[in-house]
Amino acid sequence: MGNFHPTIRRHHDFDAERDAKKVHKACKGMGTDEKVIIEILSNCSSDQRQQMKQKYQAIYGKDLGEVLKGELSGDFEKTALALLDQPCDYEARQLRKAMKGVGTDESVLIEILCTRVNQQILAIKAAYQRIFDRDLESDVKSDTSGSVRKILLSVLKASRDQGMETNENLAQKDAKDLYEAGEGRWGTDELAFNDVLAKRNYMQLRATFEAYKHLTGKDIEDAIKSETSGDLEKAYLTLVRCARDCQAYFATRLYESMKGAGTDEETLIRILVTRAEIDLQTIKERFQQMYSRSLAEAIRSETSGDFRKLLLSLLH
Repeated sequence: MGNFHPTIRRHHDFDAERDAKKVHKACKGMGTDEKVIIEILSNCSSDQRQQMKQKYQAIYGKDLGEVLKGELSGDFEKTALALLDQPCDYEARQLRKAMKGVGTDESVLIEILCTRVNQQILAIKAAYQRIFDRDLESDVKSDTSGSVRKILLSVLKASRDQGMETNENLAQKDAKDLYEAGEGRWGTDELAFNDVLAKRNYMQLRATFEAYKHLTGKDIEDAIKSETSGDLEKAYLTLVRCARDCQAYFATRLYESMKGAGTDEETLIRILVTRAEIDLQTIKERFQQMYSRSLAEAIRSETSGDFRKLLLSLLH
């Protein structure tokens, strides 16, 4: 899917023991040295943080996550703990949180499940089972309903073609099927949409969207907006936008999390933490192109204190 660049890479001069000791010292005695914690967490990769966590446990006999929980608070604490988690574990926890208790936060389910590649989905499912001793597909099935449930279960199968080849005949056929399932009939036949959007590779989907425009004179996104609504519309648009330009999708999510009154810190944390080692540099560039201001500037004006410092240091 094009060139994407992370903001965080493996630290070439990493030393798990040295960092574990530095963090320990930063948390010892009166007050906490947040600067040291920010510097260490944002300057090494996720698997290096795991090594540091293990080293900390070995030296001090304590879980580093629990230690930080006692030392930090608010959104700064949430971000630090998210960084200490393996990405698949963190995403599994986010999904569980979105479904636990009364009501379900479908937008979190959509954002995570409709944007991940097969391998990530399989890792998240395994992490969910390991951490909660529950089956992710069963939970999604019982916590969602109707058409949204169907598309989420389709993406959870992790059966998307991972190739880069495009087949023009298939694109024509899929475009026709989508038209007949949507605009070409009363009501929408979601099955055709689920099949195409959850299974085809991204290059193939782009070819299908081109063919759709050619066939109907309408952009697929406009067709989806006129044929669906609510969470189903959100899920389909997420899949389409990810196939077209995943980094632009996340740039938009970040923009919307900071737009208007109040900031959606949870979304801000989730995207920066989970994309830092994948494509956050590219997301930053897209954000600048789309909104004529830098992502750092937007974050600076919407957050404060150590939380702001940690987010900005993830942007490097």
